[in-house]
Amino acid sequence: MRTVELGDETIGAGSTFVIAEAGSNHNNNISQAKQLIDVAADAGADAVKFQTFRAKTMYPESSGAADYLDTDESLYNLVSEMEMPYDWIPKLRDYCQNRDILFLSTPTDRRAVDELFDYVPAYKIASFTMSHHPFLRYVAQQGKPVILSTGAHGMSEVVEAVETLQSAGLDDIIVLQCTSSYPAPLGSTNVRVIDRFKRKFGLPSGLSDHTLDPIIAPSAAVATGADIIEKHFTLDNSMDGPDHEFAIEPAELKDMISSIRKTEQVLGDGEKEIQSVEKEMHDIARRRIHASTDIEEGEQLTTENMDILRSGKNENGLAPKFFDEVIGMHTTEHISSGEGITWDVIQSDDL
Repeated sequence: MRTVELGDETIGAGSTFVIAEAGSNHNNNISQAKQLIDVAADAGADAVKFQTFRAKTMYPESSGAADYLDTDESLYNLVSEMEMPYDWIPKLRDYCQNRDILFLSTPTDRRAVDELFDYVPAYKIASFTMSHHPFLRYVAQQGKPVILSTGAHGMSEVVEAVETLQSAGLDDIIVLQCTSSYPAPLGSTNVRVIDRFKRKFGLPSGLSDHTLDPIIAPSAAVATGADIIEKHFTLDNSMDGPDHEFAIEPAELKDMISSIRKTEQVLGDGEKEIQSVEKEMHDIARRRIHASTDIEEGEQLTTENMDILRSGKNENGLAPKFFDEVIGMHTTEHISSGEGITWDVIQSDDL
């Protein structure tokens, strides 16, 4: 599988890369945006992501309202109220550098791509822009890695988007499973798609998660092989704004990242071997061949004077697979009941 470099991190080569999605939850206040960066950094996220958009390139003024937001305000007006000033971009990038966390942002038009070029290591493509092929080609021409969300699109459209980027000369692509519902029900998450993406494209893949639960979907995605997890977060669910209510809060973000790291530990490396923490039980609890009675020197070994027992603190005897082989052999010294029977205290009749 191909790997992709994001800053100092290699995506697809080990640890899950966590993007804390601040989105527009800055509420047009740069101090609040910096607070979001602090929360993401303190929680252990690898990157914090904002959104760079303009209402005029997203919706017509006649767009009307969205039912899921439970407001009569038009989408155009809502989006225009959340626009992040372009001059914040270098300021937020610099603040992220000071907090040792990557700065990312989602562009939704060419101007945003250009404004972000000097400040982001990659471009994030929002789900609702995924099938905008002319835009994908423009982004690909910048030569930066692309993180592609796929919500509200089927597999054939994901294939088209990946092929569009690749035909424009871009190979560094990361594909994210996403369910575009706010919030998304757990049963709609379908994390098994991540493995399908990996097999289909040979590219790093992951999950952009919109469920309310901070643990279940991200951890399940990591267990499925996710290379990236992205999750919306906020300072407080009760804040005004369309994206706060379905985002997780600071303590939940920290819990999510902790759960991801613990899930990685549980997954291990796939090699079956005796773990260092198993040493005591390996020594005392595995079954071996032991004397079940006192056995005198020269006595023949039989099923009556031997048994397959756990060693406890006694010296370990031979492995059980040798039990039938040693029956009929004779001891070369006295063996007390409970002692392990080893090759150096027995001999066969033909020696």
